[in-house]
Amino acid sequence: MTTPAAATTFLFVPGDRPERFAKAAAAGADLIILDLEDAVAPEAKEQAREHVRAWLAAGEPAMVRVNPPGTPWHAEDLAAVAGTPVMLPKAQDPAEVAAVVAAVGSEVVVLVETALGIHRAVEVCAVPGVVRAGFGSVDLAAELGVDPNDREALRYARSALVLGSRAAGVGAPIDGVTTAVRDEEVLRADCAHGLGLGFTAKMCIHPAQVGPVAEAFAPTAEEVAWARSVIAAAAGGGVAVVDGKMVDKPVVERAQALLARAEAA
Repeated sequence: MTTPAAATTFLFVPGDRPERFAKAAAAGADLIILDLEDAVAPEAKEQAREHVRAWLAAGEPAMVRVNPPGTPWHAEDLAAVAGTPVMLPKAQDPAEVAAVVAAVGSEVVVLVETALGIHRAVEVCAVPGVVRAGFGSVDLAAELGVDPNDREALRYARSALVLGSRAAGVGAPIDGVTTAVRDEEVLRADCAHGLGLGFTAKMCIHPAQVGPVAEAFAPTAEEVAWARSVIAAAAGGGVAVVDGKMVDKPVVERAQALLARAEAA
């Protein structure tokens, strides 16, 4: 299983639809997220938890989005998925995040989707055991009273999460979902926007989104060629020039990061 820290494509599957689990696992996503939160109605929460528990007990790989702290299902969700990577929604309190890490004993991705969570991004991401942050665009937009499809309205929040992740020393964050399930043009534009701001992965809500997202976040052949030329030019030490532009340490580090993404794709 690709780890949450290294994955590029994350595919959500409702926890109360076990007949979809295997299909989702075969869709090509780096990681599937069995969802116990938004995709599951309150009356189906317990049954969904048992479906997820059975899938995990069979040794099948997955991450689980649990219900957030303060809900009636939170504690039982954590007990059911101990040892499994977890996505924690409504992450905004470092103490709550630390309690989740301690309860599950596994990697945690914090889903930052509130104004307070964005404001505390560094603190939330810096909790030991947190490996990455996800951007909950739809929930945050609802709280702010803006259109979740308005990239400009959420630009600051996205950038704040990118900066917070870097300041906390965790991986680049995972961008939120594109709700236009069958509109590949919109999906690719959203990917380009997120990538331009520093995101290196994206959450998907339909198998058809997985391929385009993976392709959009993978470095192009031209980018890889540029990165290799930078690494080669810098091998002699000192300051070099590639394509008429100065190559120094920050440029080399960018080239190295780009090649690492290419190798992981």
